[in-house]
Amino acid sequence: MPQRRSLIVLALAAMLGLAAVFVANAFLGGVQQKQEAAVQGTVKILVASVPLEYGSEITAEKVRLVDWPRASLPQGAFNSLPQLLPMGKPRVALRPIAVNEPLLASKLSGEGGRAAISAVLRPDMRAIAVRVNDVAGVAGFVLPGDVVDILITRTIGGDGAAAQQITDVLLQKIRVIAIDQDANDGKSDPRVGKTATLEVSQVDAQKLALAQQVGSLSMALRNATDQTNPVVQTVGLEDLRDGAYGGGFTSAGPAYTPQYSPPPTWQPVVRRPKPAPKTTSTVEVVRGLTGSNYEVGRHASN
Repeated sequence: MPQRRSLIVLALAAMLGLAAVFVANAFLGGVQQKQEAAVQGTVKILVASVPLEYGSEITAEKVRLVDWPRASLPQGAFNSLPQLLPMGKPRVALRPIAVNEPLLASKLSGEGGRAAISAVLRPDMRAIAVRVNDVAGVAGFVLPGDVVDILITRTIGGDGAAAQQITDVLLQKIRVIAIDQDANDGKSDPRVGKTATLEVSQVDAQKLALAQQVGSLSMALRNATDQTNPVVQTVGLEDLRDGAYGGGFTSAGPAYTPQYSPPPTWQPVVRRPKPAPKTTSTVEVVRGLTGSNYEVGRHASN
């Protein structure tokens, strides 16, 4: 009897062992299939292994290959080191690149290139430098990558008393690509520069070149998400009062015309002369059946 009981326990242990092996194989097989499927849905791309600042040279020691989901592959990524550095020609970073951030063609110079302003210009755009100071440059808080409005202050109306200074909005929502010789848009510390390089169209570049000759330029820092105002105003000397703006400035004359109704036109009062008092009285004389009226003079006492 004890021997039979031992055989039953041994058989149950063997069955449980086989079941455990089967479950383990099924689990491991599923994990392996998921890993294989994940590998098939990824692609190797190069990312930065160290922080790269503006102008940093890209070398093999500063990058590494990682698996990246094929469905979300960024445009301009590099799949191998020979593709990134063909024939050993160096590249430099045109934007700050963080660790594990993909290396993209839009953030790097060309083969054997350098950190040039022309490499960060958008198609059909021009780079033009304007003179700035600590006031025009918003005390150094305008940095590469910021968006500004360009204001021009000039004198119109000739010389003497007819001359008047006005300020116009020359250009709106202009991207700053460099301050002095620094085009690193990853910096956040304010720094006063002498020149600001702006990205503008060809016609706007001509406007800026002319504006620097006829007046002084200032930059107004704005939020990059603000929409361009289709209607801009001109401000003259008459508007330099709190809450005063007349609008519609078109000449060197007064820029601000108060809006009020003209006073009423007063008509002269014509006084009619009083009628002169009568100096005579009417007396009726009756003769028989007939009456007659006669005018007789009054005494002074009447």
